[in-house]
Formats: sequence, structure tokens, C-alpha cells
Amino acid sequence: MSNVILEKIVKRYGSLEVVHGIDLNIAPQEFVVLVGPSGCGKSTTLRMIAGLEEISDGTISIDDRVVNRVAPKDRDVAMVFQNYALYPHLNVADNIAFGLRIRKESKQKIAESVEEVGEILGLTPYLDRRPANLSGGQRQRVAMGRAIVRRPKVFLFDEPLSNLDAKLRTQMRAEIKRLHKRLGATSVYVTHDQVEAMTLADRIVVMNGGIIEQIGTPMELFKNPANIFVAGFMGSPPMNQLHGFIQNTAEGPHVNINDTLIKLPTSLNVEDKKPVVVGMRPEHMSLSADGDTSEIPIALELVETLGSEALLHSTLGDEPFIIKAETNGDLDHLQDVSKVYAPRDSIKLFDKETGKAIREQAGS
Repeated sequence: MSNVILEKIVKRYGSLEVVHGIDLNIAPQEFVVLVGPSGCGKSTTLRMIAGLEEISDGTISIDDRVVNRVAPKDRDVAMVFQNYALYPHLNVADNIAFGLRIRKESKQKIAESVEEVGEILGLTPYLDRRPANLSGGQRQRVAMGRAIVRRPKVFLFDEPLSNLDAKLRTQMRAEIKRLHKRLGATSVYVTHDQVEAMTLADRIVVMNGGIIEQIGTPMELFKNPANIFVAGFMGSPPMNQLHGFIQNTAEGPHVNINDTLIKLPTSLNVEDKKPVVVGMRPEHMSLSADGDTSEIPIALELVETLGSEALLHSTLGDEPFIIKAETNGDLDHLQDVSKVYAPRDSIKLFDKETGKAIREQAGS
């Protein structure tokens, strides 16, 4: 499989610049997910890789070949769209085979390829059906089959699961992950759903306003967001962000939030009184004082049950604060929670002015 390299890519529509000189290096066989809110430039970037959008500046290379002026059909990429784009008058087998027929492949090769793809995607019993007689998940598998059968250098997915219901999305995510492992394909996938990104990606590219905010593995982004935007976008529910200031004491560094002192990792060396934004993951909070923790008083407003877990919607001072807790099959013990505990090593700090993460000091 092939690599994909984007160097200083810019996209303008007239005087409006929507992608601002991004760089991205996708390794062979890697599954990279572009994620971000609507209008962040992720789908435009994918379409530039496919050749469906012309780039305004920069260089795109596929398999170490510059493709800036190469037509989409000659880039050897296959794209799976949100709306399936199946031919309603053709059956499943003919939809899958359509691209091979356009390329004038032999009848024997087409038949063998369709049979192989049908088996990979579990579509063999449906090859004679038309799209109208398929479920949404089956139609999306046909769309993927049409891409797979070409054996392209790169697979491109543009929000392929957004039209499916929640259960089907979960099933299709697992199928896409299994398919990627089986084919070893280089894949670029666009979604606005960060859960989808966390599930599928080898690496995630978080985009916002036409720039790349951070690139990393799902756990790198979850544990060490580069800035306030990534912290608030990745995670479900997202990281709590509260305003405070540094207060160094004889017991070590603390942050003061509404007169509540919270212990900071000792490796965070920040000047006293500095205004900061404090990041605390809902799942890192505890209802018991186990280990090196800080007690945080909260005003509980709502308990939202999720089955085995519940979200405790509360406030710390006048700022919203969410805690994820286990129910143990019963909500009674969660109804009168008035304090939680924050492990020292789970606290993240962000510069209030720049929004960038304040990193731990090397060698501390």
C-alpha cells in the first residue's frame, strides 16, 4: 500500500481561504481519521486528496508521486461517500463490478473479484438484489465493496456512517476496522463523530477552522490534548474545563478554583498566581478519597443514567462540572453526592491566554 503526503496545502474559494497550509504524512497501511466540527476543512481536505477539489497551493503526493495535476481517475484512489451513490437499476453484483467494467476487465476477473468481495463483506446472499431491497448497512457495504474491488492504493471515506442509526453505526465501525486489518489498506476517513474517530483510527487529525490542532493516537489525544479545543472535542463527555489560578504552597503546587485548592502534579512548575484553565476528565473523578487526591465540593443538579454508568451533572462554584460514575445497578448512592475526589496526576493545565497545554517539565 501507499503513503499520502500533504505539504503546505491551501484551499481558497475566491478570496476566502478555508484550509490554511496544512502538513500531513500518512504512512502505508495506516488508518488516519480527520475529525472536527462542521466547516473545519476535513471533507475539503479529503476531496483534495481524491482530486475532486483543486488545491490552491502546496503539494499532494500519493505513493511518492506528486498528483496535483493528475485527474481523479488516474490517482488510483477509491472513495466511499455518505450517500452510498449506488445505481438503483443495477443489482448488488453489478454495482460492485461497475468500475471494473468501465476499465474493461475480463468477465472472468470481474466475476472472481465480485465473488471475493461479496464473501469479505457478507454480501454473497444479496448479489442478485437491487439497492431498494437492502438495509442501510447492506447498502453501505455495497458501496465499500465497489471501492475494495478496484484494489486502489488509498481508500477515502467521507462520513460513510452518518446516515445509519446508532446500532448500525456501531456494527459498521467494527466491520470497517476488521476490513482494514484484513486488507492492510492505507485509509483516510472523515467524520465529525469523535467516538467514531477514537474507535477506528491508528492516528487522529483534529481540525478546526482550516488548521490542524493536533495529530496523535487516540490515547495520546485523550490523555494529553495540545490545547483547550482538543480537550473539549475529544472524549464523551468532554473534559471539564474550569477557570482558576496557581497557588503554590508548602505542600506543593495547587490550583485555586472558587477557593477550592486542587493538587497539581509535582512536575508542573507554573508561576504563582498565574491564571489557568484546569482540565479534568469526568471518568477520572472518584467518589472516594483513594490515593493522592483532592476533595472537590460540588452542587449536584442532575443524575443521567447510562445503565452501568451515570453522568453526574453538577457545578463547582458557578461553572459546570460533570462526573462519570459507576451505578453498580443502583442510583440511590448517587442522588446525594456533595463531593468528589480528583487524583493529582489526572489534572491538566492550559494557558488561559493562548489555550495551549502547560506541559510537565522534563526531568522533574
